[in-house]
Amino acid sequence: MLREKLVNRRLVLIALGIIFVATILFVRHLQHKQQAPADSFTRGARSGGGGNPGGANQGPPVAVAVATAVLGDIQVRIPALGTVTPLATVTVRTQISGIMQKIVFTEGQLVKQGQLLAQIDPRPYEAAVKQMEGNLRRDQALLADAKLDLTRYENLVKEDSIAVQQLDTQRATVKQYEGTIESDEGQLNTAQVNLMYTRITSPVTGRVGLRQVDQGNYVTPGDTNGIVVVNQVQPITVLFSIPEDNVGRLQKKIHDGVVLQVEAYDRTNSAKLADGKLLTADNAIDTTTGTIKLRAWFANADGALFPNQFVNIQLLLDLLPNQIIIPNVAVHHGAPKGVLTDFVYLVNGDQTVSVRPVTLGTVDGDRVAITNGLAPGERVVTEGGDRLRDGAKIELPSASPPAPAATGAKPSAKSTTRKK
Repeated sequence: MLREKLVNRRLVLIALGIIFVATILFVRHLQHKQQAPADSFTRGARSGGGGNPGGANQGPPVAVAVATAVLGDIQVRIPALGTVTPLATVTVRTQISGIMQKIVFTEGQLVKQGQLLAQIDPRPYEAAVKQMEGNLRRDQALLADAKLDLTRYENLVKEDSIAVQQLDTQRATVKQYEGTIESDEGQLNTAQVNLMYTRITSPVTGRVGLRQVDQGNYVTPGDTNGIVVVNQVQPITVLFSIPEDNVGRLQKKIHDGVVLQVEAYDRTNSAKLADGKLLTADNAIDTTTGTIKLRAWFANADGALFPNQFVNIQLLLDLLPNQIIIPNVAVHHGAPKGVLTDFVYLVNGDQTVSVRPVTLGTVDGDRVAITNGLAPGERVVTEGGDRLRDGAKIELPSASPPAPAATGAKPSAKSTTRKK
């Protein structure tokens, strides 16, 4: 028992010794790490780099691309998502019953208003027209005979050869035949209209879809799908919505008679499909989404816009003149001097850069207007800024390309107006 107690005590002492040594080593390691940056800073100060603790002036210059801030006009664009909608969508149906004798259109074909699409067997309706024409001629002959009798009766009454009652009866007979003729003429017109309906024509100019009935089928006006659907695609419209915050400026433009331009881009927002104009605005704001619906008109001569196609819309609301413009890629967001802000790297005359806080205005695609912080002619870094610090040395390109800020650029879906 005594031996076991001695062994346990020895193990405890050994463990305490190991912990003590480990603690001393850990404390010395921390002291060494804290002393190393101070020694490095002292060495940097002795070598002339003490003005930049981050070491931005040390090492080789950073190769960058630059652009010059220029004065120019910038457009205020409102981005939106839109759906291509035909001006007219017509389901062509038969207005009479009969056998579909022939289909004369090709699926997907562009047709003109009044162009023949299909033909229903006209023979029953031609026979009906002939029957109504015969009834009309018969009743016209009866009316002519009744009028002759009326003339005779009028002369006989003057001679007091017949009773006046007989004359009145003949007058009524004439009016009866006149009414019959009017009825015959109406029936003849109905038969002629039905005969005309055997030729099914396009009610609008547009593109036909897939046919819903084949030649030889018996068709009736009650057929659910009709014969074919025609969409008017030239011109065509796009429905889109914008936030209600823009309604005030929009209504002012419309009230002043300004024709607002609208641009349509593909689903990826990379290729322009068509240029158009704002046609009209809805009469109320949708309270569930806080937006108002607009309709834009496009000539669509090349057929680039297709019914129900999803497109990105840019509504050109205004044009701001004399703005200081730089490429959007030159703007950074961070806290280079301890304050969170938008800033650019300004190119100095000694081929170094300085952090310059800026205030952003309207963004127009790849360009942005600067409302405060830059002057026209100052140069900013557009590429290589992720490797720069305040005061860093840079290597300028031998032949700088023209500043992209001076030219127009394709707008993106993020076009908006930002105020700081």
